[in-house]
Amino acid sequence: MTAHPPHTPPFRDPHLPFAKRIDDLLSRLTLDEKIGFLHQFAPAVERLGIAAFRTGQEALHGVAWMGPATVFPQAVGLGATWNTELVRRIGEAVSKEVRAMRARDDRVGLNIWAPTVNLLRHPLWGRNEEGYSEDPKLTSAIATAYTQGLRGDHPTYWRTAPVLKHWLAHNNETDRATSSSSVRPRVLHEYDLRAFREAVEAGAVAGVMPAYNLVNGRPNHVSPYLREQLRTWTEEELLVCSDAGAPSNLVDHEHYFDTHEEATAASLRAGVDSFTDHGTDGSQITARIQGALDQGLLTEAEIDTAVRRQLSVRFRLGEFDPQQDPHADVRDFDTPAHRALAQEAAEQAIVLLRNDGVLPLAADTRLAVVGLLADECKRDWYSGTLIHRSTPLEGLYERFGAERVEFAEGVDRVRLKTSAGTFLHVLASEDGEDEVRGAEGALDPALLAGRTDLPALTTDAIGTEFALIDWDEGVLTLRAPDGRYLSVAEDGYLRASADQPGGWVVQETFRLEQHGSGHLLRHIGTGRHVTVAADGVKVADENPEHGGKPEIFELIIAERGEDAVTRVTSEADVVLVVAGNDPHINGRETEDRASLRLPAHQERLLRAARAANPRTVLALVSAYPYAVDTSGLAAALWTAHGGQAAGTALARVLAGDVSPAGRLPQTWYESDADLPGLLDYDVIGSRQTYLYFEGTPLFPFGHGLSYASFSYGDLEVRIDDGTVHVSFTITNTGDVTADEVAQLYTRAIDPALPRPRRELVAHRRVTLAPGATEELSFDVPLHCFEFWDVAQGRWRLEPGPYELLAGASSEDIRLRTTVVLDGEPGAPRPVLQRGLEGADFDEQSGVEIVDRAKTAGDAVTAAEGRTGELVYRDCDFGTGVSEVTTTVSGAGSVELSLAGGAVLAAWEVEESGSGPYDYTTVGAGFTAEGVHDVHLRLRGPLRLARVGFSG
Repeated sequence: MTAHPPHTPPFRDPHLPFAKRIDDLLSRLTLDEKIGFLHQFAPAVERLGIAAFRTGQEALHGVAWMGPATVFPQAVGLGATWNTELVRRIGEAVSKEVRAMRARDDRVGLNIWAPTVNLLRHPLWGRNEEGYSEDPKLTSAIATAYTQGLRGDHPTYWRTAPVLKHWLAHNNETDRATSSSSVRPRVLHEYDLRAFREAVEAGAVAGVMPAYNLVNGRPNHVSPYLREQLRTWTEEELLVCSDAGAPSNLVDHEHYFDTHEEATAASLRAGVDSFTDHGTDGSQITARIQGALDQGLLTEAEIDTAVRRQLSVRFRLGEFDPQQDPHADVRDFDTPAHRALAQEAAEQAIVLLRNDGVLPLAADTRLAVVGLLADECKRDWYSGTLIHRSTPLEGLYERFGAERVEFAEGVDRVRLKTSAGTFLHVLASEDGEDEVRGAEGALDPALLAGRTDLPALTTDAIGTEFALIDWDEGVLTLRAPDGRYLSVAEDGYLRASADQPGGWVVQETFRLEQHGSGHLLRHIGTGRHVTVAADGVKVADENPEHGGKPEIFELIIAERGEDAVTRVTSEADVVLVVAGNDPHINGRETEDRASLRLPAHQERLLRAARAANPRTVLALVSAYPYAVDTSGLAAALWTAHGGQAAGTALARVLAGDVSPAGRLPQTWYESDADLPGLLDYDVIGSRQTYLYFEGTPLFPFGHGLSYASFSYGDLEVRIDDGTVHVSFTITNTGDVTADEVAQLYTRAIDPALPRPRRELVAHRRVTLAPGATEELSFDVPLHCFEFWDVAQGRWRLEPGPYELLAGASSEDIRLRTTVVLDGEPGAPRPVLQRGLEGADFDEQSGVEIVDRAKTAGDAVTAAEGRTGELVYRDCDFGTGVSEVTTTVSGAGSVELSLAGGAVLAAWEVEESGSGPYDYTTVGAGFTAEGVHDVHLRLRGPLRLARVGFSG
């Protein structure tokens, strides 16, 4: 007899459309199997030959957390390149390394949790390093390029599946799991949603991750915008993955729901498809989903919808078609091309802030290199483990020769003397000295433990001289002579064991607290003081009865950092001060910065260098802007932490091998006084970012100088088919080949309401040889000139004159012209027909937007301790009204007036006792006719949902 091959189920048939295959597979899965798929770590279904699958592989600027990989510049540095083609190639390289790493370690996932498209609205946000720009157009352009590289260009199969983070209006680490971002409709549509929308519409995004915070009083994990906005932007199935622990936060921290079953059901119905909670253990999430089903809070059809979205991603990744998957054999890892690309990216990210002619450096320059970051190549929380590394000092040694470079780090060199007269001492270690934290890879690096294989600190008569760095805010690190930082492991003992500060809870930071004539040394990670015991130096036990008394130390300073700087700088031709931040300290995930200022320790070094030698150049290596006075410096540059080739790149730019052409992706402000509150998300009302800021910035958005010069000319504009076509020429009038970043902005000349001072609509980075000219053309759709009309609840193009501005930054405008656009004239609000939705105001002060109900809708309330003021412009009462009603909940008062005049209607409302969503409608007599501005004043915790008029 002839054996027949077993029947191939339709879901295994590569000739069928994905939708039909998914239908077939769904029909074969049991309810329990489908529920299991909803946890981040979806188990295998062996009876169908389906492998286990996990969502979430971090790869923000290279593959992270899984051991060695190519490390590219931080995301904010990629934003500073303004080069979409470069970033697309980086995305391609990262996705190929993901595939190569997965081939040898199946823990590496293909569902990439990157890029981060949160806008860099506020420079004190701790995660500034993760975003691309404060501008939605630039952010979406860079994000689109990265996702296209991650996805690959095969029409059917994706190399990896990128997920955008973090939906939505997420720019604070302070109370991030419980704070609510108050986002008015114009800011929502014109600013926060735009970066997500344009990236999704480009077609290379597999999904999004909701953020921890709330928006308008409602957690992002039950956001109606997932359904009302996100899923309307594409016909592709999008996978929404929760952030880690966020499903439980809905009950445990936000107290938005009473039970986890309610919370999980609400998240799934809102659009969350994969739950990241409790690590690899899916049992609690699956039990909650089953409980929600049993209670009638969910249906199996709703579970099917979520599973379908996950399966759609898995099919696109080629999981079910290994023979057809064009990416299955990709093994590109740490290739010469990837190393060259990392260096190219680091070079292109460098921004020349100012230059009096000292740069580029002559080949025979005698250089003094000083600063706390001069011999550092820093990693951040989302970095891979460095295979290669280049510090600025190493790069300059290689480029100029070690004999022409003098170095002083500028640390304070100290010894710590105990009350017994002995000193803290680091014992020599024999084994394991070259271990690097995270080198082995970890699905959750927060769980990596500190080392206990090295000897604990002890005391002796001489002691060890430590390098002390004050990172500001009283946070300091102590480093032993062998380069290892003092750290505390789980057993509580201090050891010189860490190659760098790091970890979810950093164990390498301390505070010196004045205590009489000495100091207590507090370990920040545990919050406990350091004690000296017979068996070694450790932190005090949580129970004071079980641990020794805190030791009182005398700080013996062997050398001040500025003295070392002065010693090496006075005889140099040029001094390079390398300053900046450690990405794990004072500004990172979970921790916002307190100030824009440069840490005082580094200010001391900068002042010392400048005093010793006027030809001082400052290189800032940081994840965010600083307010630093550069007026007395010969030159200043900024780069984000540049990855594995950072030092080589900086040296090549300083030497003139590469002309700098990075551009600032966000405004650099002069001082903290220029900033709004961190939780003030109203970029329009509080005049935030270059779009609305009316002060004088330290350096403007888009700023960056070159070793060449460029002229702009031949501006031409025409309008047809709903598009503004703009062209102009750029000529390199300098002596070296260089890149220029041409930027095109627009502004409404006489708008009826506040519009951006100028707004980026297009840009291009071009390379020009000396004397070369290139014509650039841009097609700007008319919708780029629209704004969100709150009176009509939709986009509208206001007719009238608009200025087009072309130049080298948002403030360095070289060409301008005016076009008159046809549009839809504004009309008064038809309040008789539509009333006024509380959140659809034109102006406000002292008001927060809150949730009208748990599922959808907005209301407004006075901020705690303040009187809320609301203005609704141009309300048309027609031939007259005689009554006004307000829909409100809670206790408080409402007053209504016209154009800020006398109060014409007022209400005092008492608490119903039924909760914040128990609304009542109350009326009052009120007469008005014609068009007027309506002013409302709110007091107390009352929520206002709507105002209606009749008569």
